[in-house]
Amino acid sequence: MNRADDFALLPPEVASRWSRFGKWDRVFYPQLLGMTVEEVRVDYCRMRLAYRPELEQPAGLVHGGAIASLLDAVVVPAVGAAYGPDARYSTVDMHVQFLSAVDKHDIVAEGWIVKRGRSVVFCESEATNANTAKVVARSVLTYNVSA
Repeated sequence: MNRADDFALLPPEVASRWSRFGKWDRVFYPQLLGMTVEEVRVDYCRMRLAYRPELEQPAGLVHGGAIASLLDAVVVPAVGAAYGPDARYSTVDMHVQFLSAVDKHDIVAEGWIVKRGRSVVFCESEATNANTAKVVARSVLTYNVSA
């Protein structure tokens, strides 16, 4: 899984701004979970969710909520890179299919834009087990944008 080559490079200043997503002065939810941006391009982002025991559910697998959060967060830089820093966007709809469990491994997700409208952006994302490259979940999302 690496769709990055299908997407154009961002201007350097935009790429720099979005590569810092999750590295804020205070802890917000993506930092709390341990998400980091690995690559961001026009309409595309790849993020990693580093495994740690606190993300497990009682059966010893990574909790589905953590995976769903990664699938949602990975499209934020893909959506936001097309707008200025004052734009606001939020998830209005999200469907997740869990395809496989993850046991004590990092998860890598890719998110991309399918179509942009004036105030609605349609996205997809996919998460894989970083150790096996097996797809663990997919998502279809709709974002509302007010630029």
